[in-house]
Parts: sequence; structure tokens; C-alpha cells
Amino acid sequence: MINMDISVTPNYSYIFDFENDFIHQRTRKWMVENWTWVFYYCGIYMLVIFGGQHFMQNRPRFQLFQLRGPLIIWNTMLAMFSIMGAFRTAPELLHVLRHYGLFHSVCVPSYIEQDRVCGFWTWLFVLSKLPELGDTIFIVLRKQPLIFLHWYHHITVLIYSWFSYTEYTSSARWFIVMNYCVHSVMYSYYALKAARFNPPRFIAMIITSLQLTQMIVGCAINVWANGFLKTHGRQSCNISQTNINLSIAMYSSYFVLFARFFYKTYLSPAGKKTRRMAASLAAQNTAKLSSPSSDMSSKSSLLSDSSNGALNGNAANGAAAFLHKPKLQ
Repeated sequence: MINMDISVTPNYSYIFDFENDFIHQRTRKWMVENWTWVFYYCGIYMLVIFGGQHFMQNRPRFQLFQLRGPLIIWNTMLAMFSIMGAFRTAPELLHVLRHYGLFHSVCVPSYIEQDRVCGFWTWLFVLSKLPELGDTIFIVLRKQPLIFLHWYHHITVLIYSWFSYTEYTSSARWFIVMNYCVHSVMYSYYALKAARFNPPRFIAMIITSLQLTQMIVGCAINVWANGFLKTHGRQSCNISQTNINLSIAMYSSYFVLFARFFYKTYLSPAGKKTRRMAASLAAQNTAKLSSPSSDMSSKSSLLSDSSNGALNGNAANGAAAFLHKPKLQ
């Protein structure tokens, strides 16, 4: 027997046993008790990536063909997880908006407390920010530029997601659905690029545009949350002022960094020139059908294939390392 309040729960066509067995009180208790772990994880992450850069400094970088298999598996797994997460959380948000309106979607955490399906995938969303840190390993091994936006985004999304789960932040349902949806597209794109399929290049631009849209919507939700909190109080709107302030600061900084990246990559003269050169190298590589170890193949792989998530996100959330072409010369 599925014990959920059907009035705030969408009509799921099928519910898995592991979803139905989810008990949110237990996971929240564990997250609260182990809150400090998130800082240890971030510290280890920083040591690994910057220590890894130092280790690789005088060593040859891994070529794309050497990491193609791991990249395909990694990105495919994250894409499948994100797609599943989007399908299991988006119905709840749409159901609440349709039947209860914006206030409920921003202020009432029924997506965790009363919906076991969405609650389970919300918890997995938070936990998934840990393995997503592994995106950076591919950048380090290939000696690609590790830009500030990449590691800053990873760390802040992990910390904020964990913190928000301990508070059952009601507005987080918006952030989770957006992030799952964007990551579904993003990691699918990475997987196709790693497998030598060539999606149209404008898709990379669309991914960055989706990221920017996500930041704008995130800021708007926080503005609404702030208004609802001041009008109705904490008893009616389950979100803290501290959480709102942190979220606004985070989303605003993401927007500035992503907008700057978007301009440098797609709108600046240097970015346009690099994209033309990448297209030319990719065409030459296809025509030659050269071996993976050839110099031309190596250069073309760096410019036209996906490495792994130079930006992502999480909120997280980012764009593909394919989008880092201006710095790969």
C-alpha cells in the first residue's frame, strides 16, 4: 500500500519499491548528523584536482582516444540518471503549479514530506553532487584549462544542496527539476561527442543558454520566496532567510560567470575565430581518417570532441568542455 497524500501527489503510472520504501525522516537525520562531511569532501576535491594538476605538469596529457571509453560510460550514466530524475520530479512540480499555484511550489515542501517518489529523487539529487565532482578528473588528465567557474560551481552546488536538504527548503523543488532537465541534455551531448557522434554545434550554445535561463529563473524564485516569507512568515513558508540570501548570491554569481563565458565563447571575435578553426580541423580529421595518435587527430579531438564537464551544473550545474575551445591552443 502506497502511503502518500494523493492531493499533492501526481498520478505516477508506476512506483518502484525503492521509491515507496523511502522514509524522508531517516535521510534528513543522516544528512543533519553528517553535515560537516560536505566540507571534507570539498577539501579532498580541491586537493585532488590541484594536486593532480601539479602531478600532470611535467607529464604528457591523456589524449581523447585514451579516455574515450571511460568518458562514454561516465557521461551516459550521468545522462540516464538525470533523465530518470527529471521524469520523476517534474510531474510533482507541474502538478503543484496546476492545482495549488506558485505559493505552494515555493513555500510548501510537500515534494519531500508527502511525495515519496519525488522525495527519493530529491535525496539522490543531493548525493549525486558527490560523484559529479569526478567530471574534473578528465579535465586534469587531459591538462585542459581548469577555469574558476568549473570548480566553484561544483563546490557551491554540493554545499548548498546538502544544506537545503537539511532544512527541507521548499523552493528547492524548482532548482532540482531545472538541474535534472539541463543535465539530461548536457550529459547526453557529452556522451554523443565522446562516442564520435557529432550533434550540431549550435546545441553547445543552447546548453549554455539553458544554463543562463536556469540562473535567471533561480533568482526569480528566490525573489518570490523572499516576498512570501516576509508576507506569510516562516510558519507558512518553509524557507529560511539565510537560505534565500545564499541562493541569490550563488545564482547571481553563476549568471555573471556564465554570461561572461557565453560572450567570450560565442560573441567575441576571438571566440568566433576559434569555432571556425575547430570546424576546419574537424573536417580535415574526418577527411584524412587518420589514426588516433596522429598529430592532426590529436588537435582535432581537443577542439571538436567533448572532454568532460568544464562547466556543469548543478545546480547544478554547466557547459561542455567543448565550449572551452578558446583556451585549448
